[in-house]
Amino acid sequence: MAIDEDFLRVLACPVDHAAVVRDGDRIVCTACGRRYPIQQIEGAEIPIMLADEAELPG
Repeated sequence: MAIDEDFLRVLACPVDHAAVVRDGDRIVCTACGRRYPIQQIEGAEIPIMLADEAELPG
């Protein structure tokens, strides 16, 4: 089950509360560029929106 577009629109970066977009298997903050992983759990895509799990830009 893919992440619903309506759900994606209500997600925000936990660090700076900016909007996010999907980029492949990551959720990316439009402001700071942090990349949050999306995991497959029991057939569903679950974004892991924890600052400690994010990849920093660059």
